[in-house]
Amino acid sequence: MPARALPYRPHNHAACVHQALVDARAICQQHQARLTPTRERVLELIWQSHKPLGAYDVLAALNADGHKAAPPTVYRALDFLQQYGLVHRIASLNAFIGCPHAGQSHTGMFLICRSCGNVLELTAPAVSTAIHTAAAAETFRADSVTLEIAGLCPRCQPEPAHG
Repeated sequence: MPARALPYRPHNHAACVHQALVDARAICQQHQARLTPTRERVLELIWQSHKPLGAYDVLAALNADGHKAAPPTVYRALDFLQQYGLVHRIASLNAFIGCPHAGQSHTGMFLICRSCGNVLELTAPAVSTAIHTAAAAETFRADSVTLEIAGLCPRCQPEPAHG
């Protein structure tokens, strides 16, 4: 598993992981969907890492836990978690990150640091509205929108030169 990145924004990490699992249980119960122990553990692993995890990173962590998981098991768990809005797939990284807005319909917008690999889900209603308005102006009905923005997070930006 890749080294854990520092959170983009400081917070109580144990509390955020716990809350994500509580939210997942509630969402699955509401939809009468089965959050199996493997699915829950996959979600927990994704939330424990502040970097997006690829399927094989998840598989390695599950096997390290003593699970005898195979790739199809991980892919099915990830598909389930995506279906219920509990994780997002970051296409440019072919990896997954926990959704802090689980259960809410929203535009997935991500700031991706090219240096440390950290990802922050951005909440910007004006951007979402602008995208949907522009699509509607072309008589295009957007079913889903994912926006990935690559750059440097505050920690990875070079110090400004003082002269």
